Amino acid sequence: MKKKISLWIWWVILLCAVLVGTALFSLCAGPAAIPAKRIVSLIFEGRGSAEYSIIFDIRLPRIVLGMAVGGALSLAGVMLQGIFRNPLVEPYTLGISGGAALGVCINIFLGLNRAAGLLSLPLSGFIGSILIILLVYSFSVRKGVLRIHGLLLTGVMISFISASLIMLIMAVSRTEDLHGIILWIMGSLGEPNWVLIKVMLFVSIGGLIAGYFYRADLNAFMLGEEEAMHLGVDTERTKRNLFIIASLLTGCSVSVAGIIGFVGLVIPHLVRILIGRDHRILLVASFLAGGAFLILCDTAARTIIAPVELPVGVITGIFGGALFIYALTKTKFILGEK
Repeated sequence: MKKKISLWIWWVILLCAVLVGTALFSLCAGPAAIPAKRIVSLIFEGRGSAEYSIIFDIRLPRIVLGMAVGGALSLAGVMLQGIFRNPLVEPYTLGISGGAALGVCINIFLGLNRAAGLLSLPLSGFIGSILIILLVYSFSVRKGVLRIHGLLLTGVMISFISASLIMLIMAVSRTEDLHGIILWIMGSLGEPNWVLIKVMLFVSIGGLIAGYFYRADLNAFMLGEEEAMHLGVDTERTKRNLFIIASLLTGCSVSVAGIIGFVGLVIPHLVRILIGRDHRILLVASFLAGGAFLILCDTAARTIIAPVELPVGVITGIFGGALFIYALTKTKFILGEK
């Protein structure tokens, strides 16, 4: 047991180093390349230079938001795949992202963002995700029992309905509104508001702490819901609480950064292959790996064809999909079983 714990500690240290290294690389990389030693001197020089604005007003907010959103989506993926015992479940499967996207589309279509300001977009997205969460949950509860399969099917159907409504709005929108909707749907970490970034970081870390209290329950769920109940797990409370935590993490992420796919699906799988299925390490490792992955993808999105910036959702879809196909061809696993 001590050997396993020491191995986990080394993995956490390694992933922390990867996260810090990725963040430092992202700070330096870009159309205006800035050496790492120059960043240190900029801290003491203070405001006044273009390099300072590039580092602390443009790149640093993206890095912090990327860590928060990537960690939150990966964490939500681990929780949902654990309670569903289904390796194909991801944070967007349950229709939460569709609800957030629909809320933002309605906001843009009605012109509320022009009247109430840009902060109304993430607020509309969050309200939309909350409404979908309540809708999916209410349809899936029967006599106090949360039906897992019903929850999944309801979420998938609501995702299709939301996607259809979004296409309807896009079909009748003006050209400038259509452009804004498309850009938001493809995802971006270009949120400049530090209040939203700090809120997202707080929600992300809070979700990690809250989810870690259910690490033993998630391990028991791998044996099956009935076996977990025999082991003393309050399965209904666990399913309900983990669903709420994962939904809030997803809803906040989509509201702030748009739809960024594959992070919550691919990262948990890769971490299970490398480290194992024990949720005592899986939750923390997925959080760190997800943050590093999204920061790296965002760096690629803004540097591949600079000065043109690609939507980060496009990069995560390409890289994430390729990684997932590679994992499937090289290993045979269900929830990490090779």
